[in-house]
Amino acid sequence: MDAIFLQILNGLDKGAAYALIALGLTLVFGTLGIVNFAHGAIFMLGAFCAVAFNKLLTLSTKVEDTGVTLFKAYKETPYLKIWFPEAGPVLIDFSVPLSIVMAIPVMLLIGYVMERGLIKHFYKRPHAEQILVTFGLAIVIQEVVKAYFGANPIPQSAPSLMSGSASVGSWIGLGENVVYPWWRLIYLGFSGAVVFAVFAFLKYTTYGMVVRAGMRDRETVGLLGIDIERRFTIVFALATVVAGLAGVMYTPVLPPDFHMGMDFLVLSFVVVVVGGMGSLGGAVLAGFLLGLVQSFASMTEVTAILPGIDQIIIYLVAVFILLVLPRGLMGRAGVMDD
Repeated sequence: MDAIFLQILNGLDKGAAYALIALGLTLVFGTLGIVNFAHGAIFMLGAFCAVAFNKLLTLSTKVEDTGVTLFKAYKETPYLKIWFPEAGPVLIDFSVPLSIVMAIPVMLLIGYVMERGLIKHFYKRPHAEQILVTFGLAIVIQEVVKAYFGANPIPQSAPSLMSGSASVGSWIGLGENVVYPWWRLIYLGFSGAVVFAVFAFLKYTTYGMVVRAGMRDRETVGLLGIDIERRFTIVFALATVVAGLAGVMYTPVLPPDFHMGMDFLVLSFVVVVVGGMGSLGGAVLAGFLLGLVQSFASMTEVTAILPGIDQIIIYLVAVFILLVLPRGLMGRAGVMDD
């Protein structure tokens, strides 16, 4: 029973990442009609925002090591620990969640520049051209990151879980025989909060209502004197922020490297298709569903009988669902039918 409980948590954790990336993809496709193959690269850029922020906080200088008495020795000490002996180590320890402060404006700017500089020129182009240009952009971003940060993964540590005045590590007890990385639980809660915020924004704000109306009938909304294109630009930037924040918070789970965006991109598109093209709810539902399926398929008992099933189970499930429901779980008529 404990093993099943852990697999459910693992599945929800994976599903949260899939759901956030797929949510941004669906938001862009639903508003702009753009099939954005650069969305995985945006997820990666968010992760490297956390890396860059950590490097900024840990800028250091050589300080004499007083623990060595036989000769003069020096050690690298971050400036923050020198300037703020008490607060500095805490800021460095919490660099991942604090990097959200840096990631939000950076991702907003990246999204705005991408949409105004490139994406807007492909609104009325065939989907094949959209895929080619955004995939090419993803490769460019990937190579730039590789050139600047290197090809090797860069581990980022989660903040230490504190109990009283002592650190108790990165694991938390969930039962008599069950321990689990506490940051994964934080990530799951964070993902739920972001999903809720996006849906609340679209459903309960006037701005969001206009965007939803524009998703249904852009021409009519434009005739009412509303600059729907400007609103769509902002929505594209917000979708970029969602993917970027997903990457920021995922860095303690998976060390960032230059190709992590491509790894998540294919799976996220499968999630979008299974959920139904243009369906935000479908993207979230499919993300968590496929995350759970992949988690259970990776159990030792399953892989012993069907080796490699964990690598292809998502695609098998996708094929089955699309055979039964050609538009996906919550897809609507008219989307991608042309």
